[in-house]
Amino acid sequence: MNELGINLPGLATQLISFSIIIFLLYKFLYGPIIKMLDQRAERIKDSLDAADRARQEAASSAERIEQELVSARQQGQQFIVEAQEAARRAGEQIEQRSRQQADEIIARAQAEISQQRDSAIEELRREFAGLAVMAAERVVERELDPARHRELIDKVLEEGLANRTN
Repeated sequence: MNELGINLPGLATQLISFSIIIFLLYKFLYGPIIKMLDQRAERIKDSLDAADRARQEAASSAERIEQELVSARQQGQQFIVEAQEAARRAGEQIEQRSRQQADEIIARAQAEISQQRDSAIEELRREFAGLAVMAAERVVERELDPARHRELIDKVLEEGLANRTN
């Protein structure tokens, strides 16, 4: 897999992070929205039940019918306006919170990926320096000063990485 440029530990970490994000969004976003919608439906149902009772009582008298219909219409319109406004505000708040959470999760994931990449590069440098010293010792067939050669190798690696990024 390394020949293809796929880092299995990094891929596994990203898959786990993505699964955690999905779980958190499901747990903290989907549940509250469904609860809010159920409560809204219950309020609307209660309002409709109240309107039905009012109609049944109004059937006994034409005057009461007219008064109850006017009152029910006004209340219904007010409930609809209030419910729409509440739903709009709640939707905006939920959307804003979810965007903030998603941005925070993305920022943490990017920082973690960057840190892991930097540590992997540093580990590769250390391993390459050791291998280069061992190869040089075998070629020259004498003991070399590892500290001095590591400095040279680090310098060459930095120059190579600088040239590569440019």
